[in-house]
Amino acid sequence: MKIKSARILNIILLSSMFFIYGCGSTGKNFKESLYKNIIAGTTTHKEIHAMFGPPFKKGVQNGYKVWTYEYNAYNSLGNDITKDMVIVFTPSGVVKSHQMMTNQP
Repeated sequence: MKIKSARILNIILLSSMFFIYGCGSTGKNFKESLYKNIIAGTTTHKEIHAMFGPPFKKGVQNGYKVWTYEYNAYNSLGNDITKDMVIVFTPSGVVKSHQMMTNQP
């Protein structure tokens, strides 16, 4: 009887751990509503930094600086949030192109 109770308790504890650890996030949340303020050929990297803060990642694509803002929040109930914003800058620091992807309406 003790062994059966111990197994049941272990199953309950293990299930609880999976539920709790099934939640997490990466990146830094940002206001996607400000995306509409980005104008290619006009908005500068300083203005982007003022609106969104430092990027999650910086890189180079085809010789152009690229900033990536990313936020992913996962939970075991399935209410996941994913947001990615990629901004490509000209050599003078002005937005060349930008895109936003999200699973939110």
